[in-house]
Amino acid sequence: MKVLTFGEMMLRLKPSAFERIVQTDTFEAAYGGAEANVSVSLAQLGHDSAYLTKLPENPLGEAAIGALRKYGVDTSNVLRGGPRLGMYFFEKGNGVRGTGVVYDRAGSSIATASSAEFNWDVLLKEVGIFYFSGITPAISKDLETALESALEYCKANKITVVCDMNYRGKMWKPEQAQIVMAKLMPFVDVCIANDEDFEACLGIKAFDGDLSHGIEQIEDFREGMKEVTKRYPNCKVVASVLRNINSVEQSDWMAILYQNDTFYDTPIHNVNVMEGVAAGDAFGAGLVHGMVEQLDPQETIEFAIAASVLKLSISGDLNLVTEAEIRNAMQKGSNARLSR
Repeated sequence: MKVLTFGEMMLRLKPSAFERIVQTDTFEAAYGGAEANVSVSLAQLGHDSAYLTKLPENPLGEAAIGALRKYGVDTSNVLRGGPRLGMYFFEKGNGVRGTGVVYDRAGSSIATASSAEFNWDVLLKEVGIFYFSGITPAISKDLETALESALEYCKANKITVVCDMNYRGKMWKPEQAQIVMAKLMPFVDVCIANDEDFEACLGIKAFDGDLSHGIEQIEDFREGMKEVTKRYPNCKVVASVLRNINSVEQSDWMAILYQNDTFYDTPIHNVNVMEGVAAGDAFGAGLVHGMVEQLDPQETIEFAIAASVLKLSISGDLNLVTEAEIRNAMQKGSNARLSR
């Protein structure tokens, strides 16, 4: 089954080691973006994975495409043109100093793209699953319009739609997000909502904002998940990651899947975090993997959270792990053994 993901790919610049942006004179360069990360993960897992975006016709655009092709992603429908590649600066935290991101993405090729450039009759041909996140409609009004057209096509052609709410407070306010997501959610079959996503994107209270005890709020999350399916009966599956973040390096992670009026919970993973970025994208890819492989709900959610916590051990945006490594991580504690 072909999976198409749709969003913005960016150049990521990270100060060396634990330096801050204001002090460094050296940046490590990499490429990523929520939906691109999902597409790479799915290709790594052996799926027919395609990615859609718009990139400039310059060496940075070529390098971004090359980063996807390297891992087996189909980039044949990527649009070319526009003024520039968006960038973000990633500053890794340490201890009580949190990790931070600075965006430099205004006026990028995808942000200036017209909705008319996306011919969904062609782009969604032979696609079985369409994946996007709440970041994409936050980029521009044209991308919001393009998404509406894509989702209408998906509904008419029985293409499964997966949406990761992925709220970004630096891109839009909850009031804007809720208006837009209320228009898109009637087309969504599988919803991923974590932490503040429930309230910021959907106007549903399920989390008090304190990540030091997210797991203890599991009953509130469950009520929020039920409310999603109540408001949007088309949405048959809701998945969430719950976290207790003790410091930048130490946290506990688990996940819940709600399907057919039943909750499926995972064990808690105690995680030593190398780099806290894109774990949600790894989770989304793990969820889609379970759907494509027709795993049962319990195995699907355990696979997804194992993929997510593995990403926390890898630098960069891309979750460069195999299915065997994810399954090993599903067996609590076994992933720490020396493989030889």
